[in-house]
Amino acid sequence: MSDSTNTSTSTKGSRPTHIAYWVRDREDKKAVWTRCGAAWAHADGKGFNIALDLQPLDGRISLRLASEQKE
Repeated sequence: MSDSTNTSTSTKGSRPTHIAYWVRDREDKKAVWTRCGAAWAHADGKGFNIALDLQPLDGRISLRLASEQKE
């Protein structure tokens, strides 16, 4: 997709608004959450630029609001 009309927020130089986590469910145990990227909200509030450090083959990706706390 080459439409750049909604991608006015650059991924360089600004803090991400959301953190991407790879979530893997395990039988009878808590899910494992692994940080795998970040997302920046578009200026118009109608979308995100997402940068992933990996491409999960199973599980799911969850976007959470970025916080000031260190993980």
